[in-house]
Amino acid sequence: MATQRAGNTENVSVSLPADLLAVLRERAGKRGLSSYITEAVRHQLEMDGLAEIVAAQESEHGPLTEAEIEAASRELFGDAGHQGRHAA
Repeated sequence: MATQRAGNTENVSVSLPADLLAVLRERAGKRGLSSYITEAVRHQLEMDGLAEIVAAQESEHGPLTEAEIEAASRELFGDAGHQGRHAA
């Protein structure tokens, strides 16, 4: 059950695998788990929103072409983002 904290935050209980939690604690360092997880959740919500936008566009206009994906990657990330897409 969530409990209200000062400001705009609430305490919640989240279960995580022990190995993942150990890595998170190490990675989060001084900024702490709450800040790290908050930023990770914000990022995921942004990615979910982008996926919804792409899905809506593809539903209306058909799948994105490779050229459209590459052009968007260059616009968002410059040449480095475009090259990174084809690395590996």
